[in-house]
Amino acid sequence: MDKQELGAFLRSRRERLRPEDVGLPSGSRRRTPGLRREEVAVLAHISTEYYARLEQGRAPRPSSEVLAGIARTLRLTDAESDHLHILAGTAPSRTRLHRRDVRPSILALLERLPQTAAFVTSAAFEVLAWNDLTAALMEDFGKLAPEERNLARRAFLGPETLYGVSDATEFRHSVVMELRATLARYPSDPMVTGLVGELRDGSPEFARLWERHDVQAAPMLTKTFHHPVVGEVTVDCDALTLTDRDQHLVIYSAPPGSPGAEALALLSVLGAEAGEFLG
Repeated sequence: MDKQELGAFLRSRRERLRPEDVGLPSGSRRRTPGLRREEVAVLAHISTEYYARLEQGRAPRPSSEVLAGIARTLRLTDAESDHLHILAGTAPSRTRLHRRDVRPSILALLERLPQTAAFVTSAAFEVLAWNDLTAALMEDFGKLAPEERNLARRAFLGPETLYGVSDATEFRHSVVMELRATLARYPSDPMVTGLVGELRDGSPEFARLWERHDVQAAPMLTKTFHHPVVGEVTVDCDALTLTDRDQHLVIYSAPPGSPGAEALALLSVLGAEAGEFLG
């Protein structure tokens, strides 16, 4: 149970709600934003003292029933509710380290996807495997040291261009949310804790977003790359969860006959050297 993170998460969610959001009268002006602790406690059917101790990181582990009441009161999404249970230590725990080995069948699939850029990322945004079109569209990750293949590090500490993508700001926000959930699942993984610490120390933007305690991102359905060789490449973006290893298979494709499909076809001919201009 991570008491400090649990308390900070509860406080951040309480401060985002208005009394009218939960059926209470708005009343007079408040000195601080959001609901009062006693209001959350009443609605969740727990004592105000116990809820206050939860936010202060001084309470014993809450039961699943108590957490369910708090999640309902704070209007948490399913993802936020799962995160709450993980922080409280009531969710099934995973192995201590996140997995970085890719299933052989997925490796084979990467090479069989026609006119499609595809790659696999770990729970900590490491690019673990990729196909040739990914190297042409983004970068030849095979020429990089393993620590340089991390998209979270690239997004916050690397070049401003971020492969020329149009949604760099949204992607950075998504990275923070996903890393917070990853840290909750693997609190003892030195690679995960080290990465989060590095990003918090090295990027004011990451540090600012981290303090928001967001844990659910809007899906990014399309993405446009501004490629220096073939110009704009607009693709559909699909991220498939590989649940057995807590990884993602990311697929960039384009409808047949579209400008994006034509650009991908040209990149497949040019090969990995085309991606070197984005490094």
